[in-house]
Amino acid sequence: MTSMTINGEAVRFKLDPATPLLWALRDAANLTGAKYGCDSGECGACTVIVDGRAVPSCTVSIATLEGADIVTIEGLAPGRAHPIQQAWAAEQVSQCGYCEPGILLSIAAMLKANPRPSEAEIAALTNICRCGIGSRAIKAIVRASMALTGGDSLAMVGRKDDSPLPAREEPKRFSNGSSNEEQIAPQ
Repeated sequence: MTSMTINGEAVRFKLDPATPLLWALRDAANLTGAKYGCDSGECGACTVIVDGRAVPSCTVSIATLEGADIVTIEGLAPGRAHPIQQAWAAEQVSQCGYCEPGILLSIAAMLKANPRPSEAEIAALTNICRCGIGSRAIKAIVRASMALTGGDSLAMVGRKDDSPLPAREEPKRFSNGSSNEEQIAPQ
């Protein structure tokens, strides 16, 4: 039996200790916000926050999480009140929604560690979105950072226009390749 705290509640899993956290959350705890994507931790669709860090839940077994504090998208904030959730809605970032819980949790962990992330920290997010939400996601991160810091965000310092980051700094993993990159027309 493995015990941990999930979204503020004590939970005991009576599962094989090698069970990935993703499947314990989805199948045993009925917390389906973390999505199955790649099964290798590459895409980030299954990201949750473990002891304050964004972690792909498909890569960790429940046995390694004894006593851990885990936050899923369902427990990030009541009424979707977390600044990144509010900013996400305000910037109309949503597309298909599949990857969004993992992205939101990665951003929430980043903002908790540093509420004024640099352009490099934002660009280093590893979650993949195939819908091309890049520029809107970055605007949402900046907006959430501003909400957390009373309007002062490092990503906005010195910028004169509405675009918080230069296009070259957008995380390529948030892009389907169609937003700011040259396209080759089909022959």
